[in-house]
Amino acid sequence: MTISYRAATSADAAALDKIFDTSFCDTFAHLYSAENLNAFLSSFGIADWEAQLGDPAYAFRIAEVEGEPVAFVKLGPLKIPVETKRPAILLDQLYVLKDHQGAGIAQPLMDWALDEARARGAEEMYLTVFVENHRARRFYDRYGFEAVGRYDFMVGNHADEDIIMRKTL
Repeated sequence: MTISYRAATSADAAALDKIFDTSFCDTFAHLYSAENLNAFLSSFGIADWEAQLGDPAYAFRIAEVEGEPVAFVKLGPLKIPVETKRPAILLDQLYVLKDHQGAGIAQPLMDWALDEARARGAEEMYLTVFVENHRARRFYDRYGFEAVGRYDFMVGNHADEDIIMRKTL
């Protein structure tokens, strides 16, 4: 299996959308009503991905297996309710398709995200993770993230309890 990593471009908008929707549904769809899930998934589409891919405030890295996109990480502006006096960035999304989880794809994406955050002058990185997403929480714990608060992550009109985590860079 050949895994490669590269910067995502606007041409990757549909692939990112597919990875996000598929990964989110594989992991969380059972938690929501069809109405809430559909409202959430339809609230952000290909045009939104294209806009973020063209915005220098965001940074994306995509992983491919045999040339097919299977995972990505996205960094962006801090948009969660935290107070910091230090330059900070948000690890906004890190998704790996289910069939490729455990293959070592997430680690290089996270390593790139940390390096990119430092290169952008960030001294802290924040993220949110669902309280019951134990696999992701263990992954972030291994990287030294610490819980610093809670956050209501909205899926339609359903509020999930997320943990806000921070890492000093």
